[in-house]
Amino acid sequence: MRVFLGLLVLVMALAGCAQAPAATTTGGNAPAAAPTAPAAATGPLVMAWYPNESGADLKDARDAFGTLISDTLGRPVEHRTTTDYIIAIEAVANNTAHLAWFGAEGYVQANERNSSVIPLVIPSGSNGSVESAVYYSWLAVPRGEEDQYRDGDGFSIENIQGKRFSFVSNSSTSGFRVPSSNIVTYFGEKPEWQNLETEDLLEGGPNNFFADVQFGGSHQGSAVNLITDRVDVAAFCDTCVSNYVSLVEGTENQVGAVYRVNDDADEPFNQFPGAEFVLIAAVPVLNAPFVANSSMLTAEEIQKLQEVLTSDEVANNDKIFATQAVIDAGFRPFFRKTDAERFLVVPDSFFDPIRAMR
Repeated sequence: MRVFLGLLVLVMALAGCAQAPAATTTGGNAPAAAPTAPAAATGPLVMAWYPNESGADLKDARDAFGTLISDTLGRPVEHRTTTDYIIAIEAVANNTAHLAWFGAEGYVQANERNSSVIPLVIPSGSNGSVESAVYYSWLAVPRGEEDQYRDGDGFSIENIQGKRFSFVSNSSTSGFRVPSSNIVTYFGEKPEWQNLETEDLLEGGPNNFFADVQFGGSHQGSAVNLITDRVDVAAFCDTCVSNYVSLVEGTENQVGAVYRVNDDADEPFNQFPGAEFVLIAAVPVLNAPFVANSSMLTAEEIQKLQEVLTSDEVANNDKIFATQAVIDAGFRPFFRKTDAERFLVVPDSFFDPIRAMR
């Protein structure tokens, strides 16, 4: 737990330093595009999506963003759904997609491959600020198995060693980078694991840290690995499963919280109504950015997108930040409107805490 609290301090301290010069609720302080910006074009814009957001249940949410972007730039939008994180990352880095929505780790990887890939906006926290712009990386275990991870009145990751474990993808922020960094830091203090490295967590076996390692391919897939007893412990995030599960005991995003799969859950959870899991770790993670390839979009186009996305109109668009009434009517959103959520502009340095984990 000391590791998790330390990470929170690091993330929020660095995030606070990073956002001060540029974070804004308007597009006025947009970061500069790459020096070699293209001429204006009228052809289709390609938007790449991670597997988490590529499902049929989220088509209306993707279309809402596509319509917003198309109306802003006067260009049609083509959605490129994917089955693998790296496909989406490479699409933007290799100049075959203009826009994408990545976790911080995916953005850092794309930016390393191509410095023209820049952050466009991030969703704020519930109070509309950059300081609260976090979601949560969970480690979960099946209901009924949580006692072996108890530590006094709380929980510990002490006993995850030797278990069957599921990550999301090694390009996932909350489904790999953050949990693997925490595991290495925690167990690296023990003599027998002092040389443990992130790469050692990628494969399981008799002489490895985990008995077996699975990759879900998406946060939903990692959660299903847990529910179907393929693994003992799984990493996935709160936001990617929020459309499928409900809190039934404890406090949201706190260790000890119990979640249950909804009776009317969409695929891939529709076969497991009532399945329950318990959180043994919950770590805050910097919110995922929408990113743009500034070698494929003009500086004017990027500024227009930032101005519109950070506007009050978009903050109050119930197909972008969905109200409970819209959700109850059947809409499956990417973002929920609980208070003052909106999009904000942040600089590249906002994501330095993720770089520091690598």
